[in-house]
Amino acid sequence: MKTRKGKILLIGGIVLLIVLFLALANFFTNWIWFREMGYVSVFFKEITTKLLYGLPIFALIFVICYFYLMAMKRGYYKKIGGYDLLGTEKKVNGIVAAISGVFALISAFAVANNLWFEMLQFMHSTDFGIADPIFGYDVSFYIFRLEFISAVNSLLIPIILGFALVNVIFYLVLFRYRKPHFFDEVEAEEPREEPKQQQQSPFGNMFGNMFGQGNQGNSPFANQRRGQSQLNRDTLGRLLGIAGKQFRVLGVLLFLMIAMHYFLKQFTLLYTSSSGVVYGAGYADINISLWVYRLLIVLAIAGAVMFVIGLNKRRLKTVLAVPVLMIAVSILGGVIGAAVQGLIVSPDELNKESEYLANNIAFTRYAYDLQDIKIRDFAANNTLTSADIVNNMGTISNIRINDYEPALKFYNQTQSIRLYYQFNDVDVDRYMVNGEYTQTFLAARELNGAQITDQWLNRHLIYTHGYGITLSRVDKVTESGQPDMLIDSIPPVSDVEEIDITQPAIYFGESDNTYLVVNTDQKEFDYPSSGEDNNVYTEYDGDAGIHLSFLNRILFSIREGSLKLLVSSNIDSDSKIIINTNIMDRVRTIAPFLSYDDDPYIVTVDGRLYWIIDAYTVSGYYPYSEPYKVNDVATGINYIRNSVKVVIDAYNGDTSFYIVDDQDPIAMTLQKIYPALFKDIGDMPKALQAHLRYPNTLFAIQSEVYTKYHMTDVNMFYQNEDGWAIAKEIYGTTEQAMTPTYYIMKIPGEDSAEFVTSIPYTPSGKDNMTALLMVRSDGDHYGELILFQLPKDRVIYGPRQIEARINQHTEIAQDFTLWSSAGSTYTRGNMFVIPIENSLIYVEPIYLESASSSLPEVKRIILYYNERIAYEETLAEALDSMFGAGASSGYEESEPGGDDPEDPSLGPDEPSTNLPSGTSDLAQLAQEALDNALNAQRNGDWAGYGEYMQQVENYIQQLVNNQ
Repeated sequence: MKTRKGKILLIGGIVLLIVLFLALANFFTNWIWFREMGYVSVFFKEITTKLLYGLPIFALIFVICYFYLMAMKRGYYKKIGGYDLLGTEKKVNGIVAAISGVFALISAFAVANNLWFEMLQFMHSTDFGIADPIFGYDVSFYIFRLEFISAVNSLLIPIILGFALVNVIFYLVLFRYRKPHFFDEVEAEEPREEPKQQQQSPFGNMFGNMFGQGNQGNSPFANQRRGQSQLNRDTLGRLLGIAGKQFRVLGVLLFLMIAMHYFLKQFTLLYTSSSGVVYGAGYADINISLWVYRLLIVLAIAGAVMFVIGLNKRRLKTVLAVPVLMIAVSILGGVIGAAVQGLIVSPDELNKESEYLANNIAFTRYAYDLQDIKIRDFAANNTLTSADIVNNMGTISNIRINDYEPALKFYNQTQSIRLYYQFNDVDVDRYMVNGEYTQTFLAARELNGAQITDQWLNRHLIYTHGYGITLSRVDKVTESGQPDMLIDSIPPVSDVEEIDITQPAIYFGESDNTYLVVNTDQKEFDYPSSGEDNNVYTEYDGDAGIHLSFLNRILFSIREGSLKLLVSSNIDSDSKIIINTNIMDRVRTIAPFLSYDDDPYIVTVDGRLYWIIDAYTVSGYYPYSEPYKVNDVATGINYIRNSVKVVIDAYNGDTSFYIVDDQDPIAMTLQKIYPALFKDIGDMPKALQAHLRYPNTLFAIQSEVYTKYHMTDVNMFYQNEDGWAIAKEIYGTTEQAMTPTYYIMKIPGEDSAEFVTSIPYTPSGKDNMTALLMVRSDGDHYGELILFQLPKDRVIYGPRQIEARINQHTEIAQDFTLWSSAGSTYTRGNMFVIPIENSLIYVEPIYLESASSSLPEVKRIILYYNERIAYEETLAEALDSMFGAGASSGYEESEPGGDDPEDPSLGPDEPSTNLPSGTSDLAQLAQEALDNALNAQRNGDWAGYGEYMQQVENYIQQLVNNQ
């Protein structure tokens, strides 16, 4: 028997160890990965914090609960005059320890597991240096401390209720092991008949005896089965006499926690929506709601006193009187608050809410970093000359006539090379291109997992990485209207002197988050080749990856649910596994407490490729700041800063977090919590710093908030006298609000061109333009916001009005109609509002996509200035048409020798103004034009047919004149 029992224990122990090992596999693999990344302290911060605070909390609650129950037991023994039924005092003491341990463990786990991060913020909080206008607390109290204190109080209430449950359970235990004498007296006074059949309680003898099942003679409630209950007032009084002291303590603590709840709730008035025009505490909140909360605090304290008195006098009405009164006060307070708002505030709202509106304006502007916007008057006087255009060629030569969507489509059609490659996104950045500061499009050529055959070897060992980037200027197209590539092909071929990509492999990107195994016996596919072997293979030479020792193979096989990872003969101890290859999953795994921009962008520096991700610190507890909305839905976030930039090496996976805003208290607090995670911006290589850009996501939020909060005068704000809206444009064929646009331009009043983002405003409900908001991204001026305020004494056309003028332009309307009827699709690109000197010009590219081709081409450029429209094939021609010959001097639209349009339906070239004088040359050109006209006719392109026939007529006329 002993041998058999030992075997069972041994097998059980082995099974337990295996289960524990399987359960901890994910923990160990995460730890190994964080160690590889150099962030072990970040990984253990959560664990050590939970233990650091959880163990003392456990010990404290255990000690309190243990001595509390032991005191209960002694008091119980003194009062009942009972006897030990089973002689099990040691068992009772063991039960006390067990109940205390379980209760302390649950309570400590709940507090530490839910509040560990709030504890850290509380302990390392950084002051904002700004006090709220009502209570005088620093804003850090609301951001870091109030949330923690409120959460602690919210958890203490169920803990106290848990203590009450512990009381009940322990009294049931005491009743089980030592029965009070007065129950014997009750039984003696009321003899009863034994039931014909006894049933076993599903709760066992202990609870069965309590509730009259099993040995019913021992149950204190047995007589309730008869109509004559002896659990009368006297019996209840005795029971309360035994348990009263404990329930008094718990009741008092519960009421005090309720009082604390209302004490903390008064602070939430400052960052919750008011019933009036103010976000945050308004007149009715301060004069009614605040005093209702304070009255409820007093009533809750009084309730603790009345609870004790009620228990002492055994009067339920006394116990319940204050809670009922608190409910009544809450309801009455809501009614009075609504009445005050409707009868006192609303009729005189401006005067009553003026002080609170001022708070709302000032604090919202600071929360969104709008308090330091530089405001400049902009004349918009339309006095540009041809010389002005030439002198601002840094701006002109960077006007984006390409667009993201057509460029992405073009890249995927012409540069993906193979089905298993894909460009997920097009990013805009700036580079020195052959000596010129140039705005460019970049896109990373990544693997498309959906196009790789679903075989384990292919997915994880062979096809491991993408390859290279494409780069094109935003302002130039080929003669066929497509992006003018500066870096293309596989391997990358660069036409840019300053850019030479020496490490094009992309192991980390925006694509699937699959694991990779490198340095195996199976060579990795590097890139396709047209050579003899067709493909080029490689072996990973980077630092990323975790060596697959035998133990690691077991752990990662469990983590990934892959037996092949364990048994594959291609893998040996030199092999490494790379996990978290998706850059967004990578950064969220390391630092989940930050919010991340959903548009990472790739850059090339010193021959390598890097991803840059903008990270934000956010809060919803900033006093008096109104949360921003997305599609008219409040986000709950009313404070935001782009304080952190994350840089990821696309080959090695090195992930660095840099703090770029040392004035952000949330970022400073996080740096105190995770000193090994965050680096100062000075530690970032200068070459990478040159590619930091102000994120459009943040700028879009700021520009939307500013439509309302640019008004600082309370009267004007209340009446919305100068409310703004984001200007609208027609994109494609649909009207939409404009989005922030990156430019390289010389800001009016500055000396040189720089990388900026801008967005135009119109008055609310109108289409004329009223202002242009701009933010800078270069050098020491990074993050500076400038508002160019337009004259209010005359109408400055806004983008939507320019779009209307374009619609009315005869030639443009005819082309749109002809292109549509010929089966082609035209698309109107983004409209760009560009300040030059003291004037504004508007530029909009037109794309054409034929029915037989999926490659959109820039077909026309529309330039609007001073109530005139230039509609030409190139921006250079539009500039010359608008400002006179020579205005485009120095601007090179496209490279010579570009490809001709693949389809005649996309339209012919315009007739040349410099026709050859030779008769034979003219005749040949006339014949070519006639052939083109006939081809256009066969393709149903009647617009092209007409234009080619016009060329034929011109050539024939010149032939006649030459004779």
